Amino acid sequence: MGDIFRLQSHGENQRLAVLMPGQGAVATTAIAGVEAIKRKLAPPIGSLTQLGHLLDEAGRPIAPLRESVPLSPLSGLCFGTWDPIPDNAYQAALKAKVLEADQVEELKEELSAIRPMPAAFDQQWVKRLNGPNVKKGSKRAIAEELCADIRGFMEKNRCQRGVMVWTGSTEAYCELSPAHKSLRAFETGLDRSDPDIAPSMIYAWAAMQCGLPYANGAPNLTTEIPALRELAERKGLPTCGKDFKTGQTLMKTTLAPMLAARLLGVDGWFSTNILGNRDGEVLDDQASYKTKETSKLSVLSSIFDAGRYPELYSATEHKVSIHYYKLRGDNKEAWDAIDLTGWLGYPMQIKINFQCRDSILAAPLVLDMALLLDLAHTEGAVGPQEWMSFFFKSPLTIKDGTAVHDLFKQQTELYARLRQYAKSAAAKGLVAGAKS
Repeated sequence: MGDIFRLQSHGENQRLAVLMPGQGAVATTAIAGVEAIKRKLAPPIGSLTQLGHLLDEAGRPIAPLRESVPLSPLSGLCFGTWDPIPDNAYQAALKAKVLEADQVEELKEELSAIRPMPAAFDQQWVKRLNGPNVKKGSKRAIAEELCADIRGFMEKNRCQRGVMVWTGSTEAYCELSPAHKSLRAFETGLDRSDPDIAPSMIYAWAAMQCGLPYANGAPNLTTEIPALRELAERKGLPTCGKDFKTGQTLMKTTLAPMLAARLLGVDGWFSTNILGNRDGEVLDDQASYKTKETSKLSVLSSIFDAGRYPELYSATEHKVSIHYYKLRGDNKEAWDAIDLTGWLGYPMQIKINFQCRDSILAAPLVLDMALLLDLAHTEGAVGPQEWMSFFFKSPLTIKDGTAVHDLFKQQTELYARLRQYAKSAAAKGLVAGAKS
């Protein structure tokens, strides 16, 4: 199956499909936020694409990002979702309890119009969730149905382009299997309904078959498998992920570079979280928890260079725990206890208590991922977009590449690529251009 929609240039009348597997707290908060911003009911706080400025090489602001690169306007976004629970986005947003009920009520008309398509869902991969709104049949049949969903949504909503952003739950932990090692093996696995092919992989396959870039907002093993890397290359599509960098890891990848820059020793870093939303319930299952734990544990080793500074970091103990606490809802609380060593070996400690709103931090990332991945596609980018590592806990890299976790190094790479795209857009006459 070839690409079903040819890439077209940006324009005010162009429509961009933003398709999201998973219509839970993150997705509904993102959709409601965009609708509220469009109606000037709230500011786009936390969104780089809406509030950010292009920076020059010295870090000085040049011009608003929206004026520097050809991003799709919010008025052209069309949201589509899949979910095993059949509630429309209005009902789902009320149940998620992220936003105040009166704010959701203001957006009832727009949210009620978004009804989730039947999901590609297998409870073996997310044991704490279930619902009746699911596709039946072989994995091949389900994959083809997803392609039909994408095609139908694009045609119905007259969308010229599209992106897929995974906003679903964390799947059970898995490792690379024979079905993942080539596109041919993967598609044979679809025919056989291979148990090692997860729903997120099926969504990614369907998106790419239909010419849509794919962003992975969860720690699931998905687009980094060789089969889907091969498909992205074959279709000429960019990918990015994985696992949105929101609460505790955002703090960790900001603070750790400071400690490393000051050459302070880190003996241990203990992190724990309590949360009570659907994500917390899913992570109460050990198989899904292991996937998240692996993602959260990955960030410190590349920031603390134990090879160069063994006396500072070779024995650093790093532990992460997550606990489901229903009463907390979406208002996650993250605690960090950091044991340091300073001058002459004297001990110090840092304690952090970050009382954050998980979906409030993740929602603007959904918008930014959709717009920046679409921009990368129009610029001809293919494969893992390392410059988008800024937004993720476990950034995708090119094959055999090393992920950068230092938030400030990630920001440098992000703006370097955006400056390239700004120059390209100015040369094409798509934007006025900005003086550096």
